[in-house]
Amino acid sequence: MKLPKELVNGFIIFIGIGLYFLLMELLGLADMYFLRLFNVLFVFYGTNKTLRSNFAEGKTILVSNAVSALFTSLSGVFLSIAGLIIYSYIKGGDIYIESLSKTFLFGGEPSVMTYSISLLFEGIVSAVIVTFMLMLYWDTRYSSDKHGTES
Repeated sequence: MKLPKELVNGFIIFIGIGLYFLLMELLGLADMYFLRLFNVLFVFYGTNKTLRSNFAEGKTILVSNAVSALFTSLSGVFLSIAGLIIYSYIKGGDIYIESLSKTFLFGGEPSVMTYSISLLFEGIVSAVIVTFMLMLYWDTRYSSDKHGTES
C-alpha cells in the first residue's frame, strides 16, 4: 500500500522538526526561543514539496492543491505535537515542560497538555499561513483558466 504524498511529506515535516529540536537541545540552545521560530522552514519545505509534486502531475486546480497543501502541513503539525507529548513524558512530564516554558509565552506552571494544546493552535495557524503563502506563490507560477486568457 502506497501512502499519499501528503502523509509522506507531513512525516518529513515531523522528522525535520524533531531532529531540529533534538539538535537544539543537544547543543544547549533549547532555551533560545527565537531559534524555535525556524521550525516553520520545515513546514514550508514539506508543503512546497507536495505542491511541486501536484503541479508536476498536472494538477493545477487551486482548491484541490490548497486542500492537499493544508493536509500536508497539518499532518506534520499533528505528528510533531504528538511527538512533543511523548518526548515530554519521557523527559519527566510537567517538570520538563516547566523548563521549556521559562523562556516561552507561558506564565505560571503549564502542564504537558496545556503546553501542547497551545502549540497545536500555533501550529494550525502557521500551517494555514504557510499554505496560503505557497498557494499564492504557485498560483502565479502556473496558468489556470483565469491566467493568460484574453477577455
